[in-house]
Amino acid sequence: MGRVTIYTASSAQTIRLAKQVGERLCAGDVIAYFGGLGAGKTTFTRGLAEGLHLPDVVSSPTFNIVQEYHGDGLSLYHFDMYRINSTWDLESTGFYDYPREESIFAIEWAENIRTELPEDAICITMERLSDEERAITIEGDERFADLRN
Repeated sequence: MGRVTIYTASSAQTIRLAKQVGERLCAGDVIAYFGGLGAGKTTFTRGLAEGLHLPDVVSSPTFNIVQEYHGDGLSLYHFDMYRINSTWDLESTGFYDYPREESIFAIEWAENIRTELPEDAICITMERLSDEERAITIEGDERFADLRN
């Protein structure tokens, strides 16, 4: 199981790193984000979308639970589990009805559904070091071991 920590000094660097991650993703991948408010999860997802060549502008799914982004290749489903407190809550969102096998899932507040995450989820922990600086740890897959900012 691979693990790498990368430090970014700006949102542009975070997006650039996430774009590299997005370029390496495959259908069925689940990105599970861990980190507090303002850690940069939505910013990271913007970079993922760029790496997947998706034309849409990524925004926080906070009020919708999920935002969908579609392009010519893989689709990205961006979930916010902040308000999810139980398996019943998760089921009521329709989470299990989305086509994971043919798309990418990016899940904010994954700690709230930890028991429902697939074993092969790619875990990204984001730590806010200052207004702009982040420590970003990617775990769970060797594809990302050589990433550097």
